[in-house]
Amino acid sequence: MKGLENQTLGKYELVREIGQGSMGTVYQARDPFSLRDVAVKIADLRGVKSARTARRRRKLFYNEAKAAGRLRHPNIISTIDAGIEDGLRYLVMEYVPNAHTLEDYCTPQTLLPLDRVVSTIIRCAIAFDYAHGKGVIHRDIKPKNIMVTQDNEVKICDFGIALLTSDDIDSTQVIGTLGSPRYMAPEQITGEGVTNQSDLFSLGVVMYEMLVGKNPFLGKTMADVQQKIVREAHPPIGDFRKDVPQQLIRIVDRTLKKHPVGRYRVAMELAADLNLVYQDMKMSAREMSGEDRLKQLEKLPFFEGFDESDINEVLSNGTWRDYDVGEKIIVEGSVNNSFFILVSGRASVRRGGEEIDVLQPGTSFGEIGLVLKQARTATIVAKDAVTAVEINANHIEQASLSCQLKYQKAFLRTTAQRLSAVMSRVGPSESD
Repeated sequence: MKGLENQTLGKYELVREIGQGSMGTVYQARDPFSLRDVAVKIADLRGVKSARTARRRRKLFYNEAKAAGRLRHPNIISTIDAGIEDGLRYLVMEYVPNAHTLEDYCTPQTLLPLDRVVSTIIRCAIAFDYAHGKGVIHRDIKPKNIMVTQDNEVKICDFGIALLTSDDIDSTQVIGTLGSPRYMAPEQITGEGVTNQSDLFSLGVVMYEMLVGKNPFLGKTMADVQQKIVREAHPPIGDFRKDVPQQLIRIVDRTLKKHPVGRYRVAMELAADLNLVYQDMKMSAREMSGEDRLKQLEKLPFFEGFDESDINEVLSNGTWRDYDVGEKIIVEGSVNNSFFILVSGRASVRRGGEEIDVLQPGTSFGEIGLVLKQARTATIVAKDAVTAVEINANHIEQASLSCQLKYQKAFLRTTAQRLSAVMSRVGPSESD
């Protein structure tokens, strides 16, 4: 359903189409009273000739509205409003600007770092545990239905075919084999009944894809896919990657057990086991030896011209810090006397809530506020799991003269590079 841009539905001003699915079209819209952007999902039944199809779509619409209405969780897209106007049924939901879905990170070329995969699935598991506790089984978990915000926060969406376990099965719910075939649990395919453990199987398939870059049950036909899901073991993760911890492999294997009895009983058990893996990863990173840290810093652009003794001075005087995804490193408006050198991971530069730049490993930040002794003009947020060296102004003053001079050269080089980048974005002046 197209062509509704610049029209009004209820009180909402439709701006542009942002998504298309089997159950409806999603528009970015504007709430004229709160002046905030929202997402409006519209189901149009006006052209449906089959009474059975129309009845089924009405059930799906009411089902999604009821399911979403039960759920208020930071990792689940919130539903704000619902209505019917001129034959159009619509849901008004939270709008997430510039979001990606996990589908963007499920190819061999786009895989995320292991710690970020684990932290992402932990958030998903906690959100599904909440939903299951409210009597909502998603039934359509797949990478495309899990969004990732600019701050790398998880937002689960599309509860259109959710099963409401406390409702009358014949009231507003659609029964039968529903879902996306490559992510269905065996019992979904065979029609033996769906439970919260079916969602965990689907989440296990998503986790496998994020680790390997391919679906574990690929087949030439849909019948091949279903046969593999029901009867064949998935290819071992170790056949594709050697850097995935055995503990994490065992967790994935458990979620993909053919019978629910072999899987995790509830999603929070899955989250707890994944959290142990995540903490082990963080601990291993913290236990990096001084020699390993030296080698890591030597490779960074900031330390061009520094010799080994200079870098050892930095390590002695600086503080090695780790930040989780979404954690704030510097807050706009704050005042302190430190600057940071990004060792690994990316960091988002935000001003007034808008992302204005993304910092890569080897760059420094915070030194302008340090030199000028003024409040921070931007917020720096960990876009991935980040490691950075924090260096206090007092440490620079106490450093050797050789090291101080190299700091100054690095600051000048960084400033010149940033100025050049800004000028290139602005473009040549009219007098050029």
